[in-house]
Amino acid sequence: MLINSNISFVNSPLEQFEVTNLIGINAPILGYLNITLTNLGLYSILVLFLIVGLHYAGNNEIKLVPSKWSIALESLYASIHSMVREQLGKEIYLPFIYSIFFFVLIANLTGNVPYSFTITTSIMVSIGLSFTILIAVTILGLSIHKLHFFSYFVPSGTPLALVPLLVLIELTSYLARAFSLGIRLFANVVAGHTLMKILSTFLYKMFSAGVLAAIITLIPFSLFLAICGLELAVSVIQAYVFTILTCSYIKDVIYLH
Repeated sequence: MLINSNISFVNSPLEQFEVTNLIGINAPILGYLNITLTNLGLYSILVLFLIVGLHYAGNNEIKLVPSKWSIALESLYASIHSMVREQLGKEIYLPFIYSIFFFVLIANLTGNVPYSFTITTSIMVSIGLSFTILIAVTILGLSIHKLHFFSYFVPSGTPLALVPLLVLIELTSYLARAFSLGIRLFANVVAGHTLMKILSTFLYKMFSAGVLAAIITLIPFSLFLAICGLELAVSVIQAYVFTILTCSYIKDVIYLH
């Protein structure tokens, strides 16, 4: 018996975060070679080209009057330079901090373009970046303080009987940074994009319902535009938070406090 029914399938708002294969090449080289370009890889390359392109456009070496791009980049550079100087007191870490800030910032802003993919919504990117930073910070602390670095896990004035327990707690707290730094970025970006997807789907259905419904929908649509602006602000804020926390972690291992 056949039953005819009209079933409308609604895409999940979480589908926008799925990593999908775009191009795949299978070649019998070196036994078996499989080369695949995913949307994550494509947008990672795009973010790299955007960062290089923005700095090339803001290059002011041969111009007497600075362009708008140049002024914007110099302002961002001055802000990050001031943050590194206040947090760390050493400008040697400025290129590293500057690179992290621009990577997260451009990745977040690129994801706000409709039908694009946000690479910071991938847990592999967010957690991988935070793990890499933790490993680098640990190596930095060992290179500066040698074995004295492990005194970081023993608070001063701790009774000898409590040392094993406090070392375990401090070590757990230290390793948790690898997760908290990336999960904070991941969760905030995913939450914002999920909300935008749900609202945009709802508004699309309202606009398609008829002329009267479309006119009424103009009110929530104005609120939706305000939320879009808020999401842009969140993209910048998350890049700043990620950067300043990285500075804080570096500061802790430099001065062991």
